[in-house]
Amino acid sequence: MRTRRTTTSLEDQPMPVRVELAAAWTSFMFLYAYVDILNFFTPGTIEDILDGRVFEFALSQTFSTTALTLMAIPILMVVLSITLPARVNRIANLIVASLYVPVTAFNVLGESWLYFYGLGVALELILLALILRYAWTWPRTAPSATVATSPGHETVHGQ
Repeated sequence: MRTRRTTTSLEDQPMPVRVELAAAWTSFMFLYAYVDILNFFTPGTIEDILDGRVFEFALSQTFSTTALTLMAIPILMVVLSITLPARVNRIANLIVASLYVPVTAFNVLGESWLYFYGLGVALELILLALILRYAWTWPRTAPSATVATSPGHETVHGQ
């Protein structure tokens, strides 16, 4: 005996902008960290680090503090995208993502493994573009209107 299956379509609920932003920042940070981790397998990288150099920079407390700050900002954007008020949230995402476009693009300069770094940077730039798009197109609410009647029973609209 055959039973007939009925299929129903899944409900595709709209995603809140805050969640989209937090997810994009999270993905950005995973990519950024993973590219850095995989970079340790690039020939010569460990030797350079042991010699006290990263790219063209001497390893120092200043370098490490700068690197931490550069990474802490997008890490904090994950939680700030969920918790900041809408207006501040939108502005913060537009500013931070805009500033990280050149920072991200800089990471491909001088690298010998262009396919690897090129792919990593391209994916990170796509995520930054999504963040800019989500923040730029943040839905707005219509201004509330009040309706009243005048003494002559005419409808008066006000904002």
